[in-house]
Order: sequence, then C-alpha cells, then structure tokens
Amino acid sequence: MANELGRTVTHRYLYARSWSLGDRKSPLASTPCLISLRDDIKMEETLAPFSAVTDDEIPQTLTVKSNLPLSPPSFAENSPSFESKVGHVLPPSLDEADAGEAAGYGGLLPISWQRLNHDQNLTNLAINPSIIVLVDAVQLAGQQRKLIDALVAIKHQFPGALIWTPGLGGPDNVAVLTWFGVDIFDLARSRQCSAADILLTGSGPRNKVGSDSLENTDMESQLLHWKLAINEVKSALSSGSLRSLVEQRSLNSPKLVEHLRYHDQVVRMKQGVGISHVSKGYSLHCNSAESLANPIVTHWVDYIANQYLPPSGLDRVLVLLPCSAKKPYRMSKSHRKFLDAIGNTSFHEVMVTSPLGLVPRDLEETWPASHYDIPVTGVWSADEVDRTYLMLKSLIDRNQYHTVINHTSMKFDLKGVEYYDTSQNLPPTSRDALDSLREITSLVSKKHGYRNRKHHKILQDNFQSVARYKMNNDSWLFDVKIRGKPPYWRLEQNSKQIALWSNDRRGFSLSKSSIHPIAEHSSLKEISIKPEVSWKGDIFGSIVEVFDKSILSGDDLLVIQNSAPIGLARATASGWEWSSTPGMLAKGHQRL
Repeated sequence: MANELGRTVTHRYLYARSWSLGDRKSPLASTPCLISLRDDIKMEETLAPFSAVTDDEIPQTLTVKSNLPLSPPSFAENSPSFESKVGHVLPPSLDEADAGEAAGYGGLLPISWQRLNHDQNLTNLAINPSIIVLVDAVQLAGQQRKLIDALVAIKHQFPGALIWTPGLGGPDNVAVLTWFGVDIFDLARSRQCSAADILLTGSGPRNKVGSDSLENTDMESQLLHWKLAINEVKSALSSGSLRSLVEQRSLNSPKLVEHLRYHDQVVRMKQGVGISHVSKGYSLHCNSAESLANPIVTHWVDYIANQYLPPSGLDRVLVLLPCSAKKPYRMSKSHRKFLDAIGNTSFHEVMVTSPLGLVPRDLEETWPASHYDIPVTGVWSADEVDRTYLMLKSLIDRNQYHTVINHTSMKFDLKGVEYYDTSQNLPPTSRDALDSLREITSLVSKKHGYRNRKHHKILQDNFQSVARYKMNNDSWLFDVKIRGKPPYWRLEQNSKQIALWSNDRRGFSLSKSSIHPIAEHSSLKEISIKPEVSWKGDIFGSIVEVFDKSILSGDDLLVIQNSAPIGLARATASGWEWSSTPGMLAKGHQRL
C-alpha cells in the first residue's frame, strides 16, 4: 500500500496553501479540492482527486483512495491509497477524558480533540502523514476557540500534511477554512441542504427563488456553487487577495467572524508565521474593520510600537503627515507639497494611515507600507484613533522627541512635548494649511538650529532603517558608500558592491561580497545545511540540518555549512513549515 502523496506548494499565504497534487512538473489537481464520499454525485477527478469510505466495524476503518495517479515516482496508476482505524471519538467538551483506543499512525492520520490532548505519540511519528482527518471538526466548530486551536496545532506539528475537516465545509466557508489551513472538503452539508430543498451558496444556505424559477436544489446545482467557490479561492490565493475574500465570506455567519478574530489573535502570537517581502504588483487590500486584525498588519503595528528606532539623531522633531494613495508617498503630488513646505530634512516625517497606524518616511518603501490599499472616507473609527495614539505615544516615550507638528486630521492630546496643529481643520493640501506648516517648521528650525541632512546621509539613514526592520541589525552597513542614481542604488563597502537597492523590488538585492560582512555581524537569520551535501541549487528540507524557527516567507537567509558561511538564500516558506514540508523552502541566489 503506497503511503507517499506527490504534492508541492504553488501558492501560500500564512496558513493557506494551494498544493499541486501529483508530479510537480505536470500536476493533475490542486487544493482546495473535494473528496468524494459514498453515494456522492459523480465529480471530475481534478475537482475531487480523492474518495473516502468507512466500514461498519467497531472501531471503524477509514479508507482514502486517489482517483488520479498522484504517487511518485512513476505516477503510473491511481495511487496512493491510505487506510486507518478511526477509533472511538468522545465529545470535545470532555477535555480531560481519554477514549483509550489507539487509532492509526500511517499516511492517513485521524485526529480528534482528545487525541491531540492525550496521544503523546503524535509528536514523534515514524511516518509523516500525507492526509490528516480532523474527525470531530463539526463539534469543535460549535465551541469557542477549539477548532482554531486544533488546526493551528496540526499545522505546526504536520506542516506537510493535507487537512480534511469532514462535514464542516461549504461554498460559504471554504475561503475562511482555507485561510485556517484546511485543504480537503466534502459535500456533506450540500447533501443536507439538497434534502431540505435549500441551496448552499457562496453566501450561505438560502431558499430557491420562486416556484417558477429555473433554479434547482439538486446536487448538480449544489456542486456548481462548490466549483465557483473553490475557483474563487484558488484565484484569490494566486493573486494574493485571499484575505479580502476571507473578510467578505466571514460575514456569512457570526461564528465565522468569531473564528477569524480568534485565529488572528493566535497567529499574532506565533513565531515564524508571516511575510517579509512580496513582489512589486502585490497589493494588500484593507477594505473592512477586520483588516485592522490582519496578522500582516498587526506584525507591522507591533514592530513600530515596540522595536522601531528612528535614524540616529532624527528623533527630535516629529512631523505627522497624512498618507496618500500613491506609494511610496513621497512620489505623490500631496507629499511633494508637504516636503516643499517643511523645507528641512532634519525632521522625522511619519505618516498617519489606516490600518498600519504609523509609517515612518524611512520605511515607506517596505512591505506592507508600500503595498496596501484602503478606501478613503476622511473619517477615523475609534479603533483606528486608539491604535494610532498608542503607537504614537510609544514612539515618543521610547525616543527623544521634544516637538510634534501634526498636519493630519487626527487630533492628539500629547503631554511633555511642544505640540503644533498645522492642519487647522482644513484640507492638508490647502494653501492656508500648507502656509501654516511652512511657518511652524521654519520657526522650529530657527529655534533649534537644525540643518538639512545631505542626500547621502538621508539614503544611509533609510537603508539602515530598512536593514533593522528586515534583518537582525544594520551593522553590516558600517562605512557603506552609496553610488548610482534612482531608482537603483549601489551600496559599496571597500569599493565592492555589497547590495543593490531597487524601488521596483522594495528591498536589497544582496551581492556575494555581502556574505562575510553579514556573517561577521550576524545580520541575517541563519540556516545550516548538512556537512555531506554539495549545495548547488535551492534549499529543500532534505538538506537542512538546523534552521531559525522565526524565518518569515521572503526573508533573506545566511546559509551555513560546517560552521562557515557559504551563501545566501531567500525563504519561500515560513519557519513553522520547515520541519517537514515537501518542496522548495528557500531559493538560493548567492554562493561563495
């Protein structure tokens, strides 16, 4: 009986995955997908690449078969096939109880709430499972927090496994469950709705539209809504817009909103779950109040509030400015007016925006500050005001600001600093508001004798700030010289290029010459590959000996072998999935 399932991640976002199934060079199906149960309507194998049956014995035996050739290395016949004992499942409310009946430990792994809490063998399995079945998912979903706690625990323990939550999924929640890390779904809810003459749609269950309508509630119609919902999720995953879809679909029921909010809290506390870099065309859509809790957003908020340090000597005068639709902000017409009015580069400019709260000028080109998009109403919610105020207070308390010039529509009650409101309840780009900004900044400049920074110093400050945010420290940039012209800047050390900065990429492209300075100052997260490996291509789990669990997808990494630096790689997977995820984990791009 084959136990290995060919699968490769093609798109990932936090816990959400689209797995290509079969030969990675020519996959036959992808997740999210359906699994066919006994008496189900016939479905295309690409939509339902698996079938499942249970027998009538006690304990039950669950068998999952592939409807396509998905097993390496030959991919010649429909395989693999998995079989496992399910065991006795107690209600999740009996937290302290243990059913005492052992279930299977092979490629198909049934897990219940009790098993997660009592089966210590789960942490040290001889075989990494290909498919995990959360057998009491429906019961867990009806209780607070348990579904999310179970799914997160499973994802971290078995990052390379596909997860099936029997009876829980539907076209209305497939996006949210995919966001939580579920990969396989069934038609159980759709069958129930069909029997009750109800249509289960992407917006939830509803009655037919009139008796004379052409609309139907048979299983063919139910399946059509599944196809639409699954394709919508796959499209959103590939375009990076899944979170927006999740926020929309979570409104289908109060319970989904509850699950999403708790999931956001859990992810915020987890190490090695996140994204540090995205491609140029990527956009973070923040269209609802739930966007405030997006883990990508809260990671930024936590960093600015608790770790961010302004460029050296710039924490004296703080100028608060409104954001702009164009990114980076300085390229917008409004910010060109602001910069002209301020007329002094020795002030620290920080943008006030939602949902990120505060964006320092020196980090405006980095993810997510350079990639988000929000609807502009001119009205701040209480949550947005509270978040921004707390971030601002923390920034002031941790630094040496003595003056704050506020040119935004948000008002602050700040103690211990000179405070000026230059917007005067006028549009910030109006002539009177700009004149007020020009007058106050000129007054402060003369009062304290602050002089403009040279262009080279501004670039140095910005790059060092980016390095502190994206890397462990900025020590590797010591005594760096900056050459070239925008949008490409060469960073040179001892007449050698150690990095290239590009506005297109919004980050550093590290050169081979940067490896030793980075290693000397421990400026990057490190991975160690096995001593006997001859490293030629990308990074796969099979060659990794040690890795940093705090790795985020997009991080640049220092590759170590035999305690010596040998190259650089860029993570394509976050730290939580490095232990047993098949496929590439990082892309190699420099070798000594």
